[in-house]
Amino acid sequence: MEIARRFIKERILSRDEFVLLLQQSGDADVREMLRQEAFALCRKYYGNKVYIRGLIEFTNYCKNNCYYCGIRRDNRNVRRYRLTEEEILSCCREGYALGYRTFVLQGGDDPYFTDERMTELIRRIKENHPDCAITLSIGEREKESYRKFREAGADRYLLRHETADEAHYRSLHPQEMSLSHRMKCLYDLKELGYQVGAGFMVGSPGQTLVNIADDLLFLHRLQPEMVGIGPFIPHHDTRYAGEKAGSVDMTIFLLSVIRILLPKVLLPATTALGTMDPFGREKGLLAGANVVMPNLSPEKNRKDYSLYDNKICTGEEAAQSIAALRKKVESVGCQVVTDRGDALR
Repeated sequence: MEIARRFIKERILSRDEFVLLLQQSGDADVREMLRQEAFALCRKYYGNKVYIRGLIEFTNYCKNNCYYCGIRRDNRNVRRYRLTEEEILSCCREGYALGYRTFVLQGGDDPYFTDERMTELIRRIKENHPDCAITLSIGEREKESYRKFREAGADRYLLRHETADEAHYRSLHPQEMSLSHRMKCLYDLKELGYQVGAGFMVGSPGQTLVNIADDLLFLHRLQPEMVGIGPFIPHHDTRYAGEKAGSVDMTIFLLSVIRILLPKVLLPATTALGTMDPFGREKGLLAGANVVMPNLSPEKNRKDYSLYDNKICTGEEAAQSIAALRKKVESVGCQVVTDRGDALR
């Protein structure tokens, strides 16, 4: 309990102290103390608002071969797709009519979507919906590419760092990828004025409590505006098919820790959390999360954007089911809001 009290007071710990705190994640009193503090901080800075983002998964082609990912390059069992520019713009029009004011363009690291194609797409979305924010989640690019996207109108960029430990990174990614380049991308994005999102999988293969402590320290150094975490869920067409899924309870505990570490952060209750637990996202909101990202992608493509097994891809997580979403959010005393929901600085 003492380490939890000190964390609440100081908002930062040493590596060893974070490990000690994480070791107490199963203690109901510690969990509740951190949850209450995280919830109070979220209320302090954002009230009872929960921001909704319209997620558009526009391509499942990827040049990378990350060992844990269902849409990795060498998985020959994926039914690949790319949305056309007009299909993406149609998703935005539908989302705008439903009340969404942030669009998240997420895809594999797909070489087809060159800088030129992406800048044109961003410009057209901004022309059609100038009051909306555009978030990109399209992997590692060079700084000049990020600059072009920013100048075209992109506001935010999500790039999970996945791990701050070199050895752990190597166990999850092929040799041609590097942790140093991913970190450089995050700092480039910060320098260019994006609202930046980092994050990691909870319970990824080989992850230790020391790894998570290092992740928390890295997030404190980076000071991102957004942090996305969710439980690791294995995919049957990867080398980690037989691995145990990450813990929902640890994920929720870490949502509280991250809210205390970064009080003004935008913190999603993720689809992976909802996949693992039918009430996972509600539990996340009660633990300090304040963002949900329903799916605006065409229904015919949702099952094919399969990063992990059993992903919920039809029904209430769909962006069109906004009434059901409001009901879920209101069940935990929060309120869906439809503005851009920019991060507080």
